[in-house]
Amino acid sequence: MGLLNGEQAIIAILANVFFIGISFYALQAIMIEKVIKKNRVFQAQLFYILASILLGSTVANFFLNLTAWSNQLQYLFN
Repeated sequence: MGLLNGEQAIIAILANVFFIGISFYALQAIMIEKVIKKNRVFQAQLFYILASILLGSTVANFFLNLTAWSNQLQYLFN
């Protein structure tokens, strides 16, 4: 039996938050300060946040889809 909708929602929220956090941490390794104009600190911080959300959500969706697809493999053998 599969997960209930509420359980799926909690797992999806947690996966997105986790991967957004990981993405934010990973993006800090990029030295974007060399590309950003001077006195544009807020815009640089906003860019990091938006890029983290984009990357983290994409990775979370990949893993959530992969999990859903692997659960559906059982129907191939029934």
